[in-house]
Amino acid sequence: MQSPTMAGLIHGKEPMLSSFLGNKISLNPRIHSASAKRYVKRFTTHAKIREIFMPALSSTMTEGKIVSWTKSEGDKVQKGESVVVVESDKADMDVETFYDGFLAAIMVEEGSVAPVGSAIALLAENQEEISEAKLKASNSSTITASPQPSMPPSPSLTTSAAPSPSPSSEAVLPSKPASVASAIHPASEGGKRVVATPYAKQLAKQFNVDLTSIVGTGPMGRIVAKDVEAAKGKPELTPSVAQPVSAPPSKPLVVSPTEIPSIVPGTTVPFTTMQGAVSRNMVESLQVPTFRVGYSIVTNNLDALYKKIKSKGVTMTALLAKATALALAKHPAINASCKDGKSFTYNSNINIAVAVAMDGGLITPVLQDADKVDIYTLSRKWKELVDKARAKQLQPQEYNTGTFTLSNLGMFGVDRFDAILPPGSGAIMAVGASQPTVVATADGLIGLKNQMQVNVTADHRIIYGADLAAFLQTLSKIIEEPNELTL
Repeated sequence: MQSPTMAGLIHGKEPMLSSFLGNKISLNPRIHSASAKRYVKRFTTHAKIREIFMPALSSTMTEGKIVSWTKSEGDKVQKGESVVVVESDKADMDVETFYDGFLAAIMVEEGSVAPVGSAIALLAENQEEISEAKLKASNSSTITASPQPSMPPSPSLTTSAAPSPSPSSEAVLPSKPASVASAIHPASEGGKRVVATPYAKQLAKQFNVDLTSIVGTGPMGRIVAKDVEAAKGKPELTPSVAQPVSAPPSKPLVVSPTEIPSIVPGTTVPFTTMQGAVSRNMVESLQVPTFRVGYSIVTNNLDALYKKIKSKGVTMTALLAKATALALAKHPAINASCKDGKSFTYNSNINIAVAVAMDGGLITPVLQDADKVDIYTLSRKWKELVDKARAKQLQPQEYNTGTFTLSNLGMFGVDRFDAILPPGSGAIMAVGASQPTVVATADGLIGLKNQMQVNVTADHRIIYGADLAAFLQTLSKIIEEPNELTL
């Protein structure tokens, strides 16, 4: 699926992103000038040296981190060719050049951060211009990029916060590298993430090679294509990260609370790019007047259905997302959103965003049109989204198009909690663990049933208590009689 075109321009405005295909951005460098007259003059004398700018890869991105330069200073580049990998607040993306030429000067080193719109490199049209570009770069004081301190080495663990009424979960650890690189790349965050060129990643996927088992021979230990080609014939010593242990392939991967990466007491740690974005969103959400409604739902029949069809690749996350979407279809007022504080929209699509906790942040992959997609396709899509989220390869439409959000701590045994409403959303539902509970049965007797607690946080400007209560009643009926979920 093609992502929407992103545009910018030369001279006096935001950086140009002329196309956005897959996980690649085409970036149009610009030339500074203060007026149209000076612009013409500067274009005449310096047209062969162009600045490459830090692009805005998402609507919430204010700065980007250089993960790796795929080209070195002096290398010849062609229009549409990737020159740098940038970490935004949501994903890592390849940035392509909009012109042919030579990468004359790198102004922001790998591992450093630069504001959106600031120059990160200079592109020369021919080799004769390279020396002039280097001089211009050395004299430039427009960029104040600073490298982020390396984090203490620790295992890279990912927790899927996909809702599941069952408190049990599988602990899945990433495979350990067969050997350690002689130098830790500054963008690897203390060795916690793999730094490889885009082509190397492509080859690794093609040959099913685990990048964590490779020692890079590129600059500062970066994994390059030849490293993957050399490793493709060797037997794998450890399983792939994305493969669960003793679990269906499509079940979300989670870790237990005791397997959180180690923390060094007394240290001060700066926000990662993703953590900074989460922080800004949480502060923004405080401006929205919200209210909360809780509801207890019996899950015995849902648990039985899950056991019956999980061998076909169905996930509990997909079941809950499907149930929520079907309930929203009957209560469109809950599927509304307010983005400008002046109006609200009854969304035509029901897109269920599911909060996924990652090492160093949080992201919400979106199951689009969840009410219309069958449960088997929905489960396969969720597995794909979780894998892409871990690899930081989600496209914008895969994480910013949600109309209703699910969050879960049930796999940790948490029986109830309140979730913070994401900015621009109408409601978010927190799902607790399903636990045996003594309840009164329909015939007036006392019985033991599995119950889970769900708490919904809603924007009171557009959603009202009676409407939300009716939605929860419908959701409860769907979960307690879940045959509709497999139709």
